[in-house]
Formats: sequence, structure tokens, C-alpha cells
Amino acid sequence: MNLQPLTRPRRLAAGDRVVVVAPSGPVPKDRLDTGCEILRGWGLDVQVAPHVTDRHDQFEYLAGSDAHRAADLQEAWCDPRVAGIFCARGGYGAQRMIDLLDWDTMAQAEPKVFAGYSDITALHEAFANCLGVATLHAPMVAASSFLTDPGTAEHLRRTLFEPESVQTITGRQAVTISPGAGEPVSGVTLGGCISLLAAELATPTGRPNVTGGILLIEEVGEDTYRIDRYITHMLRTGWLDGVAAVVLGSVEEGDGGPVEELLADRFGHFDIPIVGRFGFGHGAATLTMPLGVAATLDADRAVLTLDAPALV
Repeated sequence: MNLQPLTRPRRLAAGDRVVVVAPSGPVPKDRLDTGCEILRGWGLDVQVAPHVTDRHDQFEYLAGSDAHRAADLQEAWCDPRVAGIFCARGGYGAQRMIDLLDWDTMAQAEPKVFAGYSDITALHEAFANCLGVATLHAPMVAASSFLTDPGTAEHLRRTLFEPESVQTITGRQAVTISPGAGEPVSGVTLGGCISLLAAELATPTGRPNVTGGILLIEEVGEDTYRIDRYITHMLRTGWLDGVAAVVLGSVEEGDGGPVEELLADRFGHFDIPIVGRFGFGHGAATLTMPLGVAATLDADRAVLTLDAPALV
């Protein structure tokens, strides 16, 4: 069965309350403060969850205990006064706390904006699979791209407040890797960090397949052979059977050859459209990519068009 569009949260408006959480790694206080000021400049009432600046007692790569990180996220999601949740950063740790979330309770809450990328990919998958809610693969509050690149911040702002203005998305350097059958292809967007998508296979919060999906993928800090391993694993499980198209965002080229050639090789037997250099994910600048939204990819033009705005 093909993927279906998910429930879209409402757009933000000046005066809305939003909460910053840290489901994964620890957050430098100065970067957090700067990012929060950008959000406040958009007229938002920005609250920082209680444990965002915590450090784990044993593992310095975690922003406090698993229980506290989970509690911050669940309390913000279930608070009817909150209109949106922004992740402070990625790193590692979302999968450690994801099974501490009460998904049945969270399903009773009104859908709201949820934004982040990198390690937050695990939560994007869980929000889709367990809550049926569309999310935003978007710059994080303490990410350097959000703090230093005006275009990155503006694309997120427009997605949040004026989503009709960004229904057509393309990267400045986007290229066609494979045209597929040569016709635009429609599907539902999903994806995120390649290593996290692979790590979510066969978990309680991961989805069983991506049939009819437009797969948006990106990665950082991985040699090509490792990316090959992740994609080959996903192929061997059958998870990628029926995928409609692939869009590659930012990839930090490692040893072993261009990732674009790898995608052409690994997805070649599907004969689907593949576009590269789309400009989302880990990079000096990043686009906001809605997940769980019906869209059409024109590979020849390297343009993704959302059938409806990311937010209602």
C-alpha cells in the first residue's frame, strides 16, 4: 500500500508559544541563546524546556538523562498552549529515549509543528508511524546554518508562517542524477539522515516500507562505503521496494567516490528519478523540507512541488 499524506499541523502566527527541546546531544548555551533570539524576532513566545542544557552524568555526548529528554519532549507535545517544538541540535541520543515516550498519550494531543534534522530523523519516523503527523526536516535552533545563513532562517520562517510561498522547492546547485521514465513522479515525502533511517529498520517506531514515497536523504561524516552499506542494507530488507523517487541533500564527500554515482548504482534497477545536491541537511546552508506531504518531483528540472502547503 502506498504511503498516504499525514496530518499537517497548523501554521504559526506571531504570539504563538514554541518550546525548544534537546532529544539528543548537549547544546552550547551561547548558540542556544542566539537561536532563540532569532525565533523571538519572528514574534514567537519561546520557552526552553527544563533539561535542554543538561549533561549526562556518564556520557558527555548526551544532553542529560534519557528520562529527562523524553519528559521534556512529551510535556511540550501534550501542552495545549504550545504551537510548535524546535530541536536544539542533533548528535546522538534520540533512539535512547524514544521508547520512553508514551505514544498513546501523545496521540491524544493536537498536532503541532515539530522541526529538526540529523539524529532527529528517528523522531520524524516515529511521529509519522506512531502519530500520523507531518513534520519538518529543518534547521535546528543551535545549528550553525540557522545562526549564520540568512537564507536558511528565512526559508524556515516562510515555511512556518507563509507555507504557500514555499510550495516549490529546489536547491541552487540541484542536478539530475537519473531521469527515471522522464516524467514527473508523485508521492509522499519522507526521509532524513541515511544512517538513522537504516538504524530505525525493524524498530517499534520505524515504518515498514516506503512504497510510493519520495525519499529525501542526506548524511554527514560517513565515507562512501558506509553509505553504500546503509543503502544496501535497506535494499536487502525490502524496505525500499516501491520507492517512487530519491532526492539527495547535503553529503560531506568522504573516501571512496561520489555519493551521486553510488545512488545511481544502488537504485538503478528501480528506474526511478534521482536528484542530487538539493541543499538540505548538514551544510553551511539548508532548506526546510516538509515530511509526510504529498508532492511531485520533476527530475529534469530538479524541482519538488508540494501538492499542498506544509502547514494548514
